[in-house]
Formats: sequence, structure tokens, C-alpha cells
Amino acid sequence: MSRLIKNLNLPEGYIINHIDINIIDAIEWRLIDKENLVMKTVSVIARYLAGVIFLVFGLNGFLNFIPLPPPGGIAGQFMGALYASHYLWVIFGFQVIAGVLLLVNRYVPLAVAVLAPIIVNILTFHFLMAPSGLPLALFVTILWALIFIDVRPAFSGLFQSRLQPRT
Repeated sequence: MSRLIKNLNLPEGYIINHIDINIIDAIEWRLIDKENLVMKTVSVIARYLAGVIFLVFGLNGFLNFIPLPPPGGIAGQFMGALYASHYLWVIFGFQVIAGVLLLVNRYVPLAVAVLAPIIVNILTFHFLMAPSGLPLALFVTILWALIFIDVRPAFSGLFQSRLQPRT
């Protein structure tokens, strides 16, 4: 390396400044890497938690291994209609598929896109009809947001105000 620098006939001041700048860049990159490492770790934990939650509750819809009491009032009537029409089977199926995709870390943006309307409906249901389940619904929403932040480049095309012409 020193022979290469001698052949370039660079002043020593440039070499020292270049080394100083590289050291400063390395320090800055370490800080960025630590931030990315923390966010990556948080995203992985959120992905596994959300995957387990949706897999377990999705499978519970089919196998009923966690007996839950039926909600009362209008929430019970609403759930009864969804159950009688077999609409819940579709929802539980999507929950199982998305949960598995999150757990195996494959097609995570697809899983996030599939879970978005399900989470909106869960939040709406608990907010309007059964507030007792709202804490878990909010927790799942936070997990979803943490996963979405990690995979948001996959959705960048959705947030463009104008379509870019093809050349």
C-alpha cells in the first residue's frame, strides 16, 4: 500500500486527511449499523410475535383449542353472522397463511399486505363492539407497524403521487 502511495506522488497532508476522513466515515457507519441492527432486531422480534399470534389464533378458528366465550350483545350477533356464513373461515385461513409467511421469513411484504385489512377489521370490531379486546388489537397493530417499517421499500410504488411514464 505504501509503495502505491509513493508512486502517486501525493503530498503527505492529503494522505493524512484521507485517512482521517476514512476513520470518521467508519465511525459514522458504525453508528448507523448499530441503529440498523437495533431496528432489525426489533423487526425480527415483532415478525415472530405477530407470526405466532396470527398462526395460533388462525388455527384456533379451525380447531378451537383455546375455548373463548362468545361475546355478548351486538358483538355476539355480528360474530354469529360471520360464523354462520363461514366468512370467518376465510379470515382464519388468511391469518394462518400470513402467520406462516411471517414465521418462515418468506414473502413478508405479502403477509403484511394480507394482514393490513384484517387488522383494520379487528381494530374496528374491538373499538366499536368489544372494547375488552382492544389492548391485544393495539399490540398487534404496533407489531404490524414495526414489520411494515422494515419492509416499506417493497411498498414504495404505492405511495407515489403520480405515475412515472415508462421510457
